[in-house]
Amino acid sequence: MPDRAEYLMGIDLGTQSLRTGIFDLEGRPVVFSTQEYPVYHPYPGWAEQEATDWWEAVKFTVQECLAKSSLSASQIIGLSYDATSCTMLPVDEKGNPLRRALIWMDIRAVEEAEFVSRTGHPILKYVGDKDSPEWMIPKALWIKRHEPEIYLRAHKIIEATDYLTYKLTGCWTACMNNITCKWNYARPEGGWRRDFLQQIGLEDILEKWPSTIYYLGERVGTLQALAAKELGLSPQTVVAQGGIDAYTGIIGLNVVHPGRLALVLGSSTVHLALSSQPVYNTGVWGPYPDAVLPGLWALEGGQVSTGSIVKWFADNFAYQEFQEAERKGLSVYQLLDEKVSHIPPGSEGLVVLDYWQGNRTPYRDPLARGVIWGLTLKHGVGHLMRAIYEGTAYGTRHILDSMAGGGFKVEEVYACGGGARSHQWLQIHADVCNLPISLTEVAEAPTLGSAICAAVGANRYPDLVTASEKMVKVSHRIEPDPGHHEIYQFYYHKYLDTYPRLKDLMQDVARKLGS
Repeated sequence: MPDRAEYLMGIDLGTQSLRTGIFDLEGRPVVFSTQEYPVYHPYPGWAEQEATDWWEAVKFTVQECLAKSSLSASQIIGLSYDATSCTMLPVDEKGNPLRRALIWMDIRAVEEAEFVSRTGHPILKYVGDKDSPEWMIPKALWIKRHEPEIYLRAHKIIEATDYLTYKLTGCWTACMNNITCKWNYARPEGGWRRDFLQQIGLEDILEKWPSTIYYLGERVGTLQALAAKELGLSPQTVVAQGGIDAYTGIIGLNVVHPGRLALVLGSSTVHLALSSQPVYNTGVWGPYPDAVLPGLWALEGGQVSTGSIVKWFADNFAYQEFQEAERKGLSVYQLLDEKVSHIPPGSEGLVVLDYWQGNRTPYRDPLARGVIWGLTLKHGVGHLMRAIYEGTAYGTRHILDSMAGGGFKVEEVYACGGGARSHQWLQIHADVCNLPISLTEVAEAPTLGSAICAAVGANRYPDLVTASEKMVKVSHRIEPDPGHHEIYQFYYHKYLDTYPRLKDLMQDVARKLGS
C-alpha cells in the first residue's frame, strides 16, 4: 500500500459484538476485527451490558485492525462510531459507569413509558404520539423511581455513543440523531420542552445530559492522549460525531434520498427512510426532524426480535442440524437455509407472529408475545425455520403498509446486517413485500457509515450525501417472485389476524409473569 495513503476507521458497537473496520477514501474495506461481549438478562424483559466491555472491545479491535493492515497510525486520518440506541448509562464525573447499561431490548420501563405517553404533550407528535419503554426518558424515569441513589449520584446520564465520545475525546457531547429519535428532542420546538420534563418529574434531567449537540459526521475534535495511547493511533486522528447504528447504516447504504428504505437485519430489524415532508399517524416512530440530514424527516419502523428468533431456534431446536453442519464444514445457518429452500411458500400452513420480545411497531405493545400456529406432525425443522423467516417478513410488510397508509411509499429497499447473509431470508422479504432488494459491496453498512462520517469530519468530503454516493456501491439486486407474492397474500392476512385475536391472552400472561 502507498506509504502516505489516507484511511478511515469505523467502529460499530452492536448488541452482541463490536466491529471495527478500516476503509480507503473510496469506501473499499481494508480489514475488519470483531470482539464479542455478553448481554445479561437478570429478569424477563431486562437486558444489560457492562460499558467497560465496550471499551475493551474498541481497544482490541482497533489494535488488531492496525496489526492486520500494517498501516501506520498516521495514515488513519479520521474515525467515527455508531452504537445501539437506547443504551441508557449513568456515569460519574470521570465517566465511570455507576451500573450496567440498560440496552435497547430492555423493556422494564413499561409503566414509565405509559405514564409519559398519557401526558398527551404536543412534543409527542414527533414520535408518533407514544414513547417506548426502550427510550431514554422512560428508562431514566425508571432509574429515578427504582434506583434513586444512582440517579442522584449520576453526573451524566448518557448513551453508548456519548460514552465512546468521552472515552475518545474527553468531551461530553450528544448526537442530534440520538436525542431526536430517542430523547424527545425536536428542533422545530426549540429542542427539549422544559414543561414536558417538569410534567413527568424529570425537570432536573437536563443537568445530566450533555449540552453540546452535533450532527452525524461533525468534527468533535481529535483523540485525547490517553485514548491515542490505548488504541495505538495518532493524537491527530480526527474524531467525528457518531450516532445510532441503524441510522448510520442509512449512510452506509446510500439511503439518503426519499423513496428508499434501509432494511437492517440484525438481532432486531430496523426499517429506516427519509422523507421530504413530515408523515404523521403511521404507527411507526417519527417523523423525526433533522435526525440524519438537516431538512429531512426520518421514519423508523422496527421489529424487536428477528435475527434473535432465528438464533433462538437454531440454539434450542437444531441440535441434529448443528452436528450435520459440522460434518459438512458448514455453519448451521447455511444448512438450515438449504432445508428452507425445499419448503414451499407458506410453510405448508404455518404462521409465526414475531413478537418474542413484544411489538415495537406498528402496535407498540411490549406485552405482546410470539406465536407459532398451524402445526401438524408433518412439519419439521425446515418448515419451522421458513415460517420464522416468513413471519419476520410479514412484520416488515406490516410496517411498510403502515408507512404507505400515512402517505410515504417505499420504492426500493437496501438491505444490510447479519441477516442479509441469508439469501433465503432476503428472497422471502422481497416476495412478501413485492419489492426489489439491493445489496451493497460492503455488507457492514453501519461500519462503513461510520467511516463515511469520519471522512466528512476529516474534510475529505463536503457532506454526508456526497460522501455516501462516492463511497457506497451496489453489488446485486434480488427481484420478487410474483407467484410467491400471490401465495403470501393469503398468509400475510392470517398473520395480521393473529394479534387482535390473541392480544388479551398475551397481555394477561405477560402481566402474570411480571413483565
